[in-house]
Amino acid sequence: MTRHASLSYRDAGVNIDAGDALVDHIRPLAKKTLREGVLGGIGGFGALFEVPGRYREPVLVSGTDGVGTKLKLAFQLNRHDTVGQDLVAMSVNDILVQGAESLFFLDYFACGKLDVATAASVIGGIARGCALAGCALIGGETAEMPGMYPDGEYDLAGFAVGVVEKSRIIDGATIAPGDIVLGLASSGAHSNGYSLLRKIVERARPDLAAPFDGARTLADALMEPTRIYVRSILALLEKVMVKGMAHITGGGLLENVPRALPQKTVAVLEKSAWPRPRLFDWLQAKGNVAETEMHRVFNCGVGMAVIVAAADVSAALRQLTATGETAWVIGQIVARRDDEAQTRVV
Repeated sequence: MTRHASLSYRDAGVNIDAGDALVDHIRPLAKKTLREGVLGGIGGFGALFEVPGRYREPVLVSGTDGVGTKLKLAFQLNRHDTVGQDLVAMSVNDILVQGAESLFFLDYFACGKLDVATAASVIGGIARGCALAGCALIGGETAEMPGMYPDGEYDLAGFAVGVVEKSRIIDGATIAPGDIVLGLASSGAHSNGYSLLRKIVERARPDLAAPFDGARTLADALMEPTRIYVRSILALLEKVMVKGMAHITGGGLLENVPRALPQKTVAVLEKSAWPRPRLFDWLQAKGNVAETEMHRVFNCGVGMAVIVAAADVSAALRQLTATGETAWVIGQIVARRDDEAQTRVV
């Protein structure tokens, strides 16, 4: 009779001790993001949160997203400290467009073999993103799955929950011809269009460490984390009646702005109204990318579009500038004719 050696979970490729060490590292990071409403800490089976009592008719708003193939560049460049902020930004900026205050965030980190230092770097970025958004990192999941991912690679998903007063939900219903579109500056490509972006980088064969834009290298420009607009937009909502907003993510300007518009309206954007960052000029030139494709894939320098009445433009721009945003008047709303596209860049 053959006696087989005793097997353990570690023999199968899962290191429980490493997972425990990561949780110990996460706890102080999560503690720094605590805010009113958090009823439990990291480590329980479920996260508890009490909706702030200042809301009379609270409506919960939820969103989930990932970072996409920007992770491939993170692996290539061995830069893991910014993609966590990208992860948070994708969800909190999405729920923000309906007027929601971000309450809490959960993450899912999956890998083949857990590297505690890499995972801690990623989650440190998540905690920074939560701090910027004013939401609590209330829980998450770390999944070590041998054979599911190549060595050194991982995947990320994030989940945000926010709240908005029912009477203050922003749904774009009051947008009308004559209203004005404001654009808030992006910090770069954010986390969208990276499948095309990486193809262009491969074709161009650049030195990623070479000077690109002032003191920044091309790698710096490509990995710049997504801007989080939560605090500045929430402050704007206290001062100005915002009619609609669009987070410029996958689909660029041409496919995201229409999501904020009533069917009988069109947003006409003037591309000369804002300065396009050098990164997008470089991508277009090196990839020979058509202008329409640029506006359909990338944010081209505008990370958030905000629609207000013409009478509120000056007040909105002053408020956004006061909270650190760079903003421009980038277009106007006109009546739609037949079935024309709902956003034009002219």
